[in-house]
Amino acid sequence: MTADLAMMPAHELVKLYKARKASPVEAARAALARIDAFNGQLNAFQHLDPDQALRQARASEKRWKKGGKRLSDIDGVPITIKDMVQTKGMPTRMGSLATDPDGPWTVDSPVAQHLRAAGTVLLGKTTSPEYGWKGVTDSALFGATHNPWKVGRTPGGSSGGGAAAAAVGMGSLAVGTDGAGSVRIPCAFTGLFGLKPTQARVPLWPPSAQGTLSHVGPMTRTVRDAAMMMNVMARPDPRDLYGRPDDAEDYLKGFEKGVKGLRIAYSPSLGFVERDRIDRDVAVAVEHAARVFKTLGAKVVEDSPDLQGLDPRRILNAHWQSNVAVLVKNFSPEKRALMDPGLLKAAEHGAGLGQEAVVTAIQQRQTLGVILNLFMAKYDLLLTPTMPMTAFAVNENAAWGGDGVDIGWTPFTLAFNLTRQPAATIPCGLDREGLPIGLQIVAGHARDALVLRAAAAYERVRPIPAPPMAHQI
Repeated sequence: MTADLAMMPAHELVKLYKARKASPVEAARAALARIDAFNGQLNAFQHLDPDQALRQARASEKRWKKGGKRLSDIDGVPITIKDMVQTKGMPTRMGSLATDPDGPWTVDSPVAQHLRAAGTVLLGKTTSPEYGWKGVTDSALFGATHNPWKVGRTPGGSSGGGAAAAAVGMGSLAVGTDGAGSVRIPCAFTGLFGLKPTQARVPLWPPSAQGTLSHVGPMTRTVRDAAMMMNVMARPDPRDLYGRPDDAEDYLKGFEKGVKGLRIAYSPSLGFVERDRIDRDVAVAVEHAARVFKTLGAKVVEDSPDLQGLDPRRILNAHWQSNVAVLVKNFSPEKRALMDPGLLKAAEHGAGLGQEAVVTAIQQRQTLGVILNLFMAKYDLLLTPTMPMTAFAVNENAAWGGDGVDIGWTPFTLAFNLTRQPAATIPCGLDREGLPIGLQIVAGHARDALVLRAAAAYERVRPIPAPPMAHQI
């Protein structure tokens, strides 16, 4: 029963809690058993606190036994939080040897605060590359994290620890951050659902080094679980300058409505990605997924936005490289000597960009956002590949032999960090090696609930599979 609890969706777990057929303590113990079984191979955690998790689970168990006293719909569900999300009482190291190992960690970020108030059971903090600088997960501080679909392959990043954990039941839910795809890349590579919400719908504090490129989002094994997380996480907090103070949307409202009658654009290249850079297995799987939406009653047409010569890869590179140049400058020479050479190289590129290049990128970002707004005014949803490829080898900084300084190898995800739109990934097949492929679902600003509704409709006819490793316990 414990193995079943570990892989059970959160929404099913809480049904069992309510019926008193299972308890939060049993679920926590099941998750901890899986951590014992799998974390040695996957290296998904930078910090574990089993004693605290069991204390939280026992407190939740008492609430469920009282009936009607639970703190939220995910009260008692085991959860993990990415290293980069500040969490009271747990180390936030940013994956960096240059950070202080003694903290202090005395204040919760809004997300950690909301999840704590919701009664979730926090198992620990998951791995990230240094300051989330690349789309894979390894660091000198914590080592390399592996993909549960194939050890030796990357789970992606920078939220790779949380994705690897959730995929095999080392926690039912995971919190990630996304500055160029860092929720969607690992979810695509590990066969999970992941949502990058509209920027600031999930409040972010302390401010990210990547500014308004950064988002906080859920990574889950079912779409409904992500909607339940959003109902907790996406609540206003005055510490986020860009948040909406009156945001009280119910992300489960209309969740079952399906996609019949919706206008959907399917864009294989998003108007700028070279077709020969997209793996054939990926292209075929995403095209088949688009056809599924047509069978579900949506009006699907192939169409791409006219980007007027703009290349989102160049715009994003200028933003993130200049941002990390400022970040690194704040460290002493002694601290910089401890940092990832790739991060330092990116900072060097950013420092050499010059004011004109940075301001031009800011202006181009604004133009790109307007183009996508106008494009989405014609459609309810947009479908693209999530990634042009599937998971590659660990300890590589990027796909195609890149050094990670150019983030252009994840073109489909980064575009929507620039435009701030909600974008999700859901598994849509396996490649010739049996590795997951992701479909990206995008909507207009603040239409996060529609993205969840569409993903749920797809999931009902194409359920999300677990990696073979998950069945080995």
